[in-house]
Amino acid sequence: MTFSHKTVLLDETAELLRISGKKGLWVDATLGFGGHSERILKDMSPEALLIGIDQDDKALSYASERLKAHANFKAVKGNFKNLDGIVKAQGADSISGIVYDLGVSSMQLDDGARGFSFMKDAPLDMRMDETAELSAYDVVNGYNRADLERVIKEYGEEGYYAKIADHIMKSRPVKSTLELAEIIKKAKFGKEKIHPATKVFQAIRIEVNDELGALEKSLNSACGLLVPGGRMCVISFHSLEDRIVKNFIREKSHGCDCGYRPCICNKVKELETVTKKPATASFAETKENPRARSAKLRCAEKI
Repeated sequence: MTFSHKTVLLDETAELLRISGKKGLWVDATLGFGGHSERILKDMSPEALLIGIDQDDKALSYASERLKAHANFKAVKGNFKNLDGIVKAQGADSISGIVYDLGVSSMQLDDGARGFSFMKDAPLDMRMDETAELSAYDVVNGYNRADLERVIKEYGEEGYYAKIADHIMKSRPVKSTLELAEIIKKAKFGKEKIHPATKVFQAIRIEVNDELGALEKSLNSACGLLVPGGRMCVISFHSLEDRIVKNFIREKSHGCDCGYRPCICNKVKELETVTKKPATASFAETKENPRARSAKLRCAEKI
């Protein structure tokens, strides 16, 4: 199968990372097709090492082939929530910079067999790591009503969560993506700008892959690992991700807030906000790549 993917905010991210001439270990936490890694390697010192992390075997294979000419690049299978262990396995205890390009990739959406898309018929899967135990089928057919409603409401920000959960419960077992999409469509009414199943598929995917929990854990690890002056760049595509990133940077960019003197909270400022407002794609980029419209890039620097 042939895949098509355009990396968003490529030059903006590289510029914010300030890579040129710096040594140490750099991290592309979401390797994917290797677009950000390829751009980083152009500016990176030959004495530095870049590792690209991904839990998807197909992405690792593709990116490894694409970047095989770079001796200072290494693809690593793993989940970025385990960033501490991955960095330690490289014999390092710090990183010079890190980039995250969050969410599902075009490759995963285009591969109908993976079950990420409501436009292609496939078994309910949605696992980014195909060796993981929990799948979309397990969520759709195994969760009780309360948990199913919670997932759809919290991760999909879907107003019709109760009605959709009810329709799913009554339709079990649900086996395919198109079957699920049709159930959701029947549960909702009225015209929408987006496909009726969009939010629910997002919610189930987030649950299956623990995307938000993994992000929170990884951001904390990255903050601890960054050298002074090192930067983290995070590209998000929906409000749930962006809210976590924004609140994390805000929290780490403030010191003592207990109001007592002497301080009793022992909170220390760890980051400096670089992007006061998130960087977004230019009109030219969004015209060429519609996916870039929803991208938000935030950057912070370790103090």
